[in-house]
Amino acid sequence: MAKIAVENSLQDVKDALQQSGHEVVSVDNANLQNCDCCVISGQDEDVLGIAETATKASVINAQGMTSDQIVERVNQSLS
Repeated sequence: MAKIAVENSLQDVKDALQQSGHEVVSVDNANLQNCDCCVISGQDEDVLGIAETATKASVINAQGMTSDQIVERVNQSLS
């Protein structure tokens, strides 16, 4: 099970990822260090300092995507 950090405003994405079997956590500096992937809304390109945070996780911009498309993109980034 992958740990996915998701911006708080994306509740539908959180629900979809949990239904797909992923562990979902909030986007913050502590979680970014230990997550496998991060999903942001795209409204703020530097959410909580992501641009300055050292993380090896993939960052997915959810802007313009459905929850299903985001889940698919997360799964692709993990494989």
